[in-house]
Amino acid sequence: MELRATLKEAKNLIRRSNEKKVEYIDNHLQGEGRLTIRNLLNGPEEMYGKGRVFTHSTLEPGASIGFHIHENEAETYYIYSGEGEFNDNGVIKTVSAGDVTFTGVGEGHGLKNSGREPLEFIALILYK
Repeated sequence: MELRATLKEAKNLIRRSNEKKVEYIDNHLQGEGRLTIRNLLNGPEEMYGKGRVFTHSTLEPGASIGFHIHENEAETYYIYSGEGEFNDNGVIKTVSAGDVTFTGVGEGHGLKNSGREPLEFIALILYK
């Protein structure tokens, strides 16, 4: 039996690939190019109010998420594939598959795909 429900309706959930909410955002947070976001969980209601983002995201070559600061929340990226430039409070650091970044409360970051292949990552934002 397959479970096709939200977390409000079920204790367990299987969300099939074709059931994920997908968003395409151009120039996200004053970045460049297109960001593709596939929601793994759909916002705070599916995260028991502990966070607001749990996504599988993709930046195409040259695309970026602009620098931004997190207030009252923290964000983690798990780099799944590709390579990029992570802006850690103004310091640019190279990231690639298998790396994890963490941006704490009151800190800032951005991400740019500096490679030739799509940069895929899991993003998680949790509230303080």
